[in-house]
Amino acid sequence: MKKIYVGNLSFDASEDELRHLFEAHGAVESAKLATDRDTGRARGFGFVEMASDSEANAAIAALNGAQVGGRALVVNEARPKTSGFGGGNSRGGGRDSGRRSGGGGRDR
Repeated sequence: MKKIYVGNLSFDASEDELRHLFEAHGAVESAKLATDRDTGRARGFGFVEMASDSEANAAIAALNGAQVGGRALVVNEARPKTSGFGGGNSRGGGRDSGRRSGGGGRDR
C-alpha cells in the first residue's frame, strides 16, 4: 500500500471527489482531506492510500500537474511525518532552563 500526498486542491473539494479522481487509476483504500482543527474547513490538501504501488505510481504520473477545479494538482508520494514542531529545539517552552546568562536566554 502506498500513501499519496495531493496538494493545491480546491477548498470546496470533497473526499468523495478525491476518491473518484484516483479510482480511475486503481483501488483506493482511503481518501482524506486535511481540515482546520478549529473551523473544520478544508486546508487545500489531502492524502490518498492506494492498494498497490504500481497503481499509486500510475496515479501520481497521471495526476501530478493535472487541472482540477481550475488548479494544477501537486501529487507525489507522501513523506513520513516528522516529529516535533520544525525547529528541532528540545528545550521547549521558550524558557532558558533556569540559566541566568543575562543575554536573553543565549549562552555566552
